[in-house]
Amino acid sequence: MRLERVGDQFGVKVASVQPVHGGDLSEVARVELENGRIMAVKRGPVVDVEARMLKAMALAGAPVPEVLHQVDDLLCLEWLEDIGPSEEGWRKLGEGLRGLHGTGGADYGWPEDYAFGPLPLRNSPRDDWCEFWAEARLRPFLPDLPADLASRVERLADTLTERLPAQPEAALLHGDLWTGNALFGRAKAWMIDPACYHGHAEVDLAMLELFGNPPAAFWQSYGETDPQREDRRPVYQLFPALVHLRLFGDGYRGMVTRMLDAAGV
Repeated sequence: MRLERVGDQFGVKVASVQPVHGGDLSEVARVELENGRIMAVKRGPVVDVEARMLKAMALAGAPVPEVLHQVDDLLCLEWLEDIGPSEEGWRKLGEGLRGLHGTGGADYGWPEDYAFGPLPLRNSPRDDWCEFWAEARLRPFLPDLPADLASRVERLADTLTERLPAQPEAALLHGDLWTGNALFGRAKAWMIDPACYHGHAEVDLAMLELFGNPPAAFWQSYGETDPQREDRRPVYQLFPALVHLRLFGDGYRGMVTRMLDAAGV
């Protein structure tokens, strides 16, 4: 469906369509209807899964955009104005993420697989966290890695039982919570573009720290974390580093190497 025909779903003609920067893995646009309604409209092969993830997060009380309509490869979302982070915005993000992590699951994973563009993301549920992280988040990259990196990633995967808890609380995760997937309004914050599954809450925290460190207001509102979290951080940050290497090329090889060095493999 052409984006100009989105209005057909709402009985109103489209007044304007503006591409939104940042749609690396799917087509994203700001669509305004003639009645003044504004939506974020996405097109991609897995937007139906994204819609179900957003609805699950909303049921958990997390601050996310409302799903207005989804059919085939089209997803229409509430438009959120991002005015940039503030101390209060970071505090709200911490509260929202803590609430999301307070929603548990029976096992680790998600009922559906997902994808980052051409990169499949396997989510088959497992009852052992170390097994899930090794088999669903590290080993799938091995066939496409240079031999030196592959051997180090495999060595890390083989030793996860020494590094990670076997059965942490199976928190509901955003799954891709870097700062670009947080929007800030006036005294508000929202999480967008999820890649949900149930797992160790520290995964989201590690991802949020990958490209910078949230300010004190975030940590104060999120609440207490395990002091040993810092030792596990590079193990969790390795996954998004591998994703970036696979999707965007050798410019991220240094990031992968740094995470492996920090993990001591």
